Amino acid sequence: MSKARELAELGAVYDSGALSNRNIIINGAMRVAQRGTSFSGSTGVVQLVDRWHTPIGTSFNLDTTITQSTTVPTGEGFMNSLKVEADSVVTPSGGENGGIGTKFEGNDLKHLAYGSSSAKSVTLSFWVRSNKTGIYCCQLQVNQGSGNSDQYGQVKEYTISSANTWEKKTLTFSGLTAQAITSTTTDGLRVLWWLACGSSDHVAADTWIATANYGATSNQVNFMDSASNEWYLTGCQLEVGTEATPFEHRSFGDEFQSCQRYFSKSYRYDKYAGDTSSLGWVQTEFHENNQGAGYREYYAFPFAVRMRATPTITIYDTAGNAGKCNYYISVGSGNTNKVLNVSSTNERTFGGYSDRATSIGGWACHYTADAEL
Repeated sequence: MSKARELAELGAVYDSGALSNRNIIINGAMRVAQRGTSFSGSTGVVQLVDRWHTPIGTSFNLDTTITQSTTVPTGEGFMNSLKVEADSVVTPSGGENGGIGTKFEGNDLKHLAYGSSSAKSVTLSFWVRSNKTGIYCCQLQVNQGSGNSDQYGQVKEYTISSANTWEKKTLTFSGLTAQAITSTTTDGLRVLWWLACGSSDHVAADTWIATANYGATSNQVNFMDSASNEWYLTGCQLEVGTEATPFEHRSFGDEFQSCQRYFSKSYRYDKYAGDTSSLGWVQTEFHENNQGAGYREYYAFPFAVRMRATPTITIYDTAGNAGKCNYYISVGSGNTNKVLNVSSTNERTFGGYSDRATSIGGWACHYTADAEL
């Protein structure tokens, strides 16, 4: 699409507010992938490319291989999509559900004015492709992380009409007047793309329902009915209003930094947890003094950006051992599989200490920091 055409379309459908930062979804083009590019779906939640996960109801077996793909719609400016491949036949029953989803902090959603007569509609647009045609469902969920009786959900249907063909879908969800979104850094809103849904969670479309349950309509296809099925998703945009504007292509750097609020690592971008590389690791200074063996060295290391909350820290030595560090007594990677105690973690830094084996040396490690919703 030419720049002139894009601006003309924006002017035609969007007549108020800023044109930048209108997409609430982070990494909607599936470009940032700090954890890796291939994942195995299972009976529990799996974190995928940044800000995306597998919502699972009642331990449903979403037996799939999920990858960051380069199959994308032609001429739309996308580089990546999320590809889901069924690995076996699984039939959901009862409250079993499986799909793809993303979450948002309540603090970022005050402008939706939920819980008031001014509650705003939001429009979800995305590109989807599958060999499994039929009716699928998307669900908006409010306040699922609050643990209170203020959870709501609304379901919308969309249809994949042509097999193995990219199709753009647009769904508009009405504003929720009955309940405000909790204004904290916790889970305020979710968008879920369902691939399978058990009959106990079949609900009506197009209306807000006071429930914490996952849900889809009785028309939802079972994507897991064949091990040959595959489903792709990219270009996901959620914005205020009843019209879909052209996808907001943000720079990789901007998307990457936004993702680091929720997940950060010391590894080089294309290296993942457990890799044997030392590139990027954090380390103490090299000491040579008279403190002797058993002296504790404590150091604190800052994260790239301030994280959403105090993260869970996992450390690795350069042999890929989780929970261990390298101890070195000369220049180089040194001995692996040494104990490192992590302490004093907050949104900005984590600290650690190791009991030194000799009077000279230091320690080093890789880390991941997880503050996902």
